[in-house]
Amino acid sequence: MRRTAISRVLPLAVLVALSTCESSSRESPGQAGEASRALQRADSIVAAWVEEGRVAGAVLAVVENGRRVHERAFGWAQLFDFGGGQYGTWRSEPDDGDGIRRLAEPRRMTTSTVFDLASVTKVMATTWALMLLVDDGLVEVDAPVQRYLPDFTGGGKDAVTVRHLLTHTAGLIQWTPVYYHASSPDAAYAYIRDPPLGWPVGAGRHYSDLGFMILGRIVETVTGLPLHEFVREDLYQPLGLNHTGFRPARRDGEDTGAPRLPGGPFAATSHGNPFEYRMVHDTTFGYRIEGDADSWDEWRRHTLVGEVNDGNAWHAFAGAAGHAGLFSTAGDLSVLLRVLLDGGALDGRRIVRRSVVDRFTTESVAGQALGWQVPDYAPSGSFVHTGFTGTYVLGVPSTGLGIVLLTNRQNTGVGSDGRYPDVGPLQRAVAEALLDGAR
Repeated sequence: MRRTAISRVLPLAVLVALSTCESSSRESPGQAGEASRALQRADSIVAAWVEEGRVAGAVLAVVENGRRVHERAFGWAQLFDFGGGQYGTWRSEPDDGDGIRRLAEPRRMTTSTVFDLASVTKVMATTWALMLLVDDGLVEVDAPVQRYLPDFTGGGKDAVTVRHLLTHTAGLIQWTPVYYHASSPDAAYAYIRDPPLGWPVGAGRHYSDLGFMILGRIVETVTGLPLHEFVREDLYQPLGLNHTGFRPARRDGEDTGAPRLPGGPFAATSHGNPFEYRMVHDTTFGYRIEGDADSWDEWRRHTLVGEVNDGNAWHAFAGAAGHAGLFSTAGDLSVLLRVLLDGGALDGRRIVRRSVVDRFTTESVAGQALGWQVPDYAPSGSFVHTGFTGTYVLGVPSTGLGIVLLTNRQNTGVGSDGRYPDVGPLQRAVAEALLDGAR
């Protein structure tokens, strides 16, 4: 296939500018006072959450009219570590023995801290990859998946299109511990390909990690490259995003041969996978799995730093999957948002056609564009996505506003209900404060 990166490489001067770290607000002489006050309000909201211990730390970056105008770090990249204990019982209260404990010397958050993006991977890696392939005429959104994956067939799957996967309307089940049944990407794909659909194709939106695992497989089949290599070579490197990429797993001394980029420093996430452990062991938690929950016991028993939190991405896909596994900084993500907000261009250089950007960010079914979700609290045409680790990206084309808010909410541990702190109210409060200043 043609390497699209060759035609998209940016001039050296642009790459140098993009790699410069911005650690404070920048205001032009004519910037409205209300916009400046909005940034201060947003900062104060995030700072309050950190000071109250609701999240360990955060980084906020704001894009406005084609330029990054603000970037600030709060709190700690790692505040707690794991000291041992019975799996599935860990709580956020620090103690002197088992469970998680506060570090004597916490690691401070900086604007260069790299985050595990969790499901933001779906839009900043897999959806972006599909946009490039659609732009090059190599993938058609409304084509059946079977065109690209001939073995994706039977049980109604012949009717599933790429659009269905991107809009979570393919009828696939939402989640399952694939790692109970597969320990390699090929085996994982075979496992998620074969079961019957959970709903009829097109019968409602059911957010599905499995759908994006399959989209990642489509990218790899069409390009002949692993997903993590394709997006690195055709998207991140041409844009000068040196802190964005997957970190393919190296376990038991095995070297995948793939570079482990970016290289940190990292925001710590969870202490093992206590939430997923409960998902498969506690039948009252809202999830059902096939077989015996005790038939697999490779649960991680350490604090995850630079190692993807998502169990399926780590155990079944060697760290790089279509639904999770991407790492990045707030600054790099703000560049990807700039391209989308500028209709597919960056500093006058075309990366992808405006018509493709519009197609992917326009609402396709209620609350859902292609890959991107549609927020009900932002102007028409806005697009958003969140990640389980506490990550958030929002684009508002009508005002030229882009928001990246990355938190390491998992590092404080799960509460007595077995869940991590809900950062949805934080994300919405920050967005509404900045939207008020942009109007």
